[in-house]
Amino acid sequence: MTHSNKSSDPSSPATTALVIGAGQAGGPLAGALAKAGWQVTLIEREHVGGTCINEGCTPTKAMIASARAAHVARTSGALGVSAGPVQVDLNGIVDRVQGIVKDFREGSRSGVLKAGVELLDGQARFTGVRQVEVTLNGGGTRQLSADYVFINAGASPRWPELPGVRDVGAMTSRDILLLRELPAHLLILGGGYISLEFAQLYARLGSRVTVVETGERLLPREDEDVAAALQTVLEDEGVTFLLGAEAIQTHKKDGEIKLDIRQGNEPQTLTGSHLLVAVGRTPNTGGLNVEATGAKLGKHGEIVVDQHLRAAENVYALGDIKGGPAFTHISYDDFRIVRDALLHGKERDFHERPVPYTLFTDPQLGRVGLDRQGARKLGRPTRIYTLPMSSVARAIETGETAGLMRCVVDDATDLLLGATVLGSEGGEVMSALQLAMIGGLSSADLRNATLSHPTLCESINNLFMGKPETLSGKEENG
Repeated sequence: MTHSNKSSDPSSPATTALVIGAGQAGGPLAGALAKAGWQVTLIEREHVGGTCINEGCTPTKAMIASARAAHVARTSGALGVSAGPVQVDLNGIVDRVQGIVKDFREGSRSGVLKAGVELLDGQARFTGVRQVEVTLNGGGTRQLSADYVFINAGASPRWPELPGVRDVGAMTSRDILLLRELPAHLLILGGGYISLEFAQLYARLGSRVTVVETGERLLPREDEDVAAALQTVLEDEGVTFLLGAEAIQTHKKDGEIKLDIRQGNEPQTLTGSHLLVAVGRTPNTGGLNVEATGAKLGKHGEIVVDQHLRAAENVYALGDIKGGPAFTHISYDDFRIVRDALLHGKERDFHERPVPYTLFTDPQLGRVGLDRQGARKLGRPTRIYTLPMSSVARAIETGETAGLMRCVVDDATDLLLGATVLGSEGGEVMSALQLAMIGGLSSADLRNATLSHPTLCESINNLFMGKPETLSGKEENG
């Protein structure tokens, strides 16, 4: 779809736009449209910057850095360095983290205002086709309508249907970031990506940590040996995993949290000081009444969009609220897709883009494209190259040998179809392999590339020097 900006004609009013949610798609889009001459109103119910800046990437990764510092100090003896007893100042950690959040948030807010965007602090609700009522945080309401509407209202932590969970003071991934007392025993419901980051973080800060997961193994979307290797690392750091365990109910007794679970046929009661629920996220469509503007909701409450992110005529949904991969870089790319369609006449199908991601445990898990289990379902011959981090010179030198590198290669073209890196700076090494995929480099190109020694990326040479596992493409039916 192309768009002719009416503001180019001085006698015509500017094209109007409402942007609901100032996340990593909404904020940049509002600014880009305003700079192009549109009349843009951005509505944000809480904080500019969205989940990433306020309660996701920025604060969690800053806290992980503090936890890693404690871990390095505690384990420095392995490198021949003696350190005294590690003392953790959680108040100091939280103050540092929230200071970073405040700076990022204020920078984002300043950016949209400088672009000429009208910013309203309040809650939006659709009252008709591209018509919105805004309940302002300071009191009062505004009735607004526009030529275009863009919804970037994000998602929130999902609460499990567990009797008593709200009565015991359970926390979400958002709440725990403001916790200023170190849990003596942190119970975590859910064994997904968010759960594992917090499990290692608090174990390194000095908490006892128990993770309760209904599945029989961690991270079912990852190769089984990758998930098992990460589990072993976390167990070695003191995290306890109860897999195949169902939470039944929870209550408080004598100031402690009691969590009744059933693992197999065996009931048991766990006792903890704090409870974190990390069982997924829910799109923030409740109360928006998006159906009034012609959009439809999916079975999980997400806004249904076409391949160009349109939910209805001149209505778009971007970021987590549309479902699918909930990553900041995906939200930002949603912004680029919509911007290019409306301002530059260039349409792109969002289904065609790669979806890289990194789990910021230590070691990191970086992933893009196919892994081994994905290759088994592909239906054509592939080669699987795997290199243990214990064979990576740089990892040996730094004492970080847990994990592996893995690449899936198309047997006919020799091009990379996917990469998984569980290891030191796994996200960075995965990104290097993704750039090779974008550039159309073959495994032979990477095998023979001259890469700086001794770096982690240099071991991409070694990865493709090994003997691969070959898949015929018939494994799924065999």
